[in-house]
Amino acid sequence: MLKALAIGVIAAGLSVMPAPSEEKPKDARLFELRTYHAEPGKLDALLTRFRDHTCKLFEKHGMTNVGYWVPVENPDRLLVYLLAYPDRAARDAAWKGFLADEDWKKAAAASEVSGKLVGKIEEIYLTATDFSSAFTPSAGGADRLFEMRTYTTTPGKLPDLHKRFREHTTGLFEKHGMTNGGYFQMTAGQKGAEDTLLYFLAHKDAVAAEKSWAAFRADPVWVAAKKASEETAGGSLTVPDGVKSLFLKPVDFSPVK
Repeated sequence: MLKALAIGVIAAGLSVMPAPSEEKPKDARLFELRTYHAEPGKLDALLTRFRDHTCKLFEKHGMTNVGYWVPVENPDRLLVYLLAYPDRAARDAAWKGFLADEDWKKAAAASEVSGKLVGKIEEIYLTATDFSSAFTPSAGGADRLFEMRTYTTTPGKLPDLHKRFREHTTGLFEKHGMTNGGYFQMTAGQKGAEDTLLYFLAHKDAVAAEKSWAAFRADPVWVAAKKASEETAGGSLTVPDGVKSLFLKPVDFSPVK
């Protein structure tokens, strides 16, 4: 059910409230989304290293731990996490200090006595959009189901997609029980920077996610907003198969759950 929900859901809709007259202050930090591909049989050891050592050392060197997740369906043994820094210079300095830290070197060496833990690392640099929300704790402290969504727009249509989210979509998400997390665009110079929107939603659980999306897609306000935005833009704002979704569960040491 999750898999069917995750593929091809095109969601960028309409708020029931008018657009604010002034944009809220933008989070000016640099964000880094990192995806680790653990070696076979090594994901638990990788999580242990993060829990016992890595996260603390990140904070020691000025990095902000935002969230740590693993996919609900995880055949590729992924760990996905998000860090924040004041800017790119601070990011580079923090990583330089971290990699040179003797405590890190000892922790890495001890954890890899039986072989390396990570086969591949992917990183994306992001900045928050002006309509981005903060990651908030869950009510009652219960773990939620997170959804990381990536949209690829048709050429030149990223501003139109941002406008639709800013004025409409995020409000409808909240209306239908979804919690908005961070909304990001890629920094210049990366592949896809001109046409990618990446964001996070949180749901109570899989059943709630399915109900929320069904209600959202059927909402006449969303249907009208989607139609109007595409008529104004001269066609779809996203390329065919341009909406990807990955359902994630927070690990026990994630700041946001």
